Amino acid sequence: MRVLGIETSCDETAVALYDTDAGLLGHALHSQAAMHAEYGGVVPELASRDHLARITPLMRSLLGEVPGRSGQDAFDAVAYTAGPGLIGALLVGATFARALAAAHGVPALGVHHMEGHLLCPLLEGTDLAFPFVALLVSGGHTQLIDVRAHGDYRLLGETLDDAAGEAFDKTAKLLGLPYPGGPHVERLAKEGNPEAFDLPRPMTRKPGLDFSFSGLKTAVYYALDENGATNQADVAASFQAAVVDTLAVKCRRALEVTGHERLVVSGGCGANMAVRERLTEVAAAQGARLYCPRMAFCTDNGAMIAFAGALRLMAGETVSHDVRARWPLAELRPPEAA
Repeated sequence: MRVLGIETSCDETAVALYDTDAGLLGHALHSQAAMHAEYGGVVPELASRDHLARITPLMRSLLGEVPGRSGQDAFDAVAYTAGPGLIGALLVGATFARALAAAHGVPALGVHHMEGHLLCPLLEGTDLAFPFVALLVSGGHTQLIDVRAHGDYRLLGETLDDAAGEAFDKTAKLLGLPYPGGPHVERLAKEGNPEAFDLPRPMTRKPGLDFSFSGLKTAVYYALDENGATNQADVAASFQAAVVDTLAVKCRRALEVTGHERLVVSGGCGANMAVRERLTEVAAAQGARLYCPRMAFCTDNGAMIAFAGALRLMAGETVSHDVRARWPLAELRPPEAA
């Protein structure tokens, strides 16, 4: 089965073609980061318009580059991101996917965006298997999930305010760095001393697996206000160390609570090397192993949607979900129960 995946949940327009026998055949992506950088963040209306302009050329380019079947037989199903995300952006992808599927006489399946991230490491052909703990860490989400089986997800903890990626972006803005801020903070942190500022590790002294990053962002503001711009690299390094320490503490607890021997880290912040290196150590100390998608698939991409859709389609699911701006991952069910 060949599944065309379409992702338009926020500021990346992405398409991919996944074959259940041959694996990933190709993928293409257009990032809107440069367009939104002028405004310091994503502008939903501009995002939707750009998705509309980019999606057809991207799909034609992808299908033109993939050898083998073409035309009406290029794919057997279409998977699209149904949520969560920006409602206008989601509508562009969903409408396009449904129309395309109807024209080709194939099913269209709505996919949960975070399930795509959660399952993405399985796309890499590793020995990852259920069950595992998943840390979904991005600009909009920071969640720990007990993944017992495909579609059987139990929320262990989540952020009570800012997500980790959001804290990176807000800290970058305080430091005068461009949007999106995460990669810029990471680069600047390499030049600084992570012990220069005693920043808080939020909620690590309390039991539980929830997160909070808004207070850390405020601590960065005061560190800059009191010490001036000359210490920017030290502030970036100290901030990143605080985030990494916090994620490490919570992941260790999650592995202890569940007893799982596998830890998955996915989402935009999963591309941060300091995060990867520290969580590799945390997993090893617990007798577990860390699994991450390739760097290109940490951020939003069509491959994860095509793959997640293919797994559910092979299990017999054909639900064409309406788009949802908010969609708790825990509402998902295993394909046979959906």
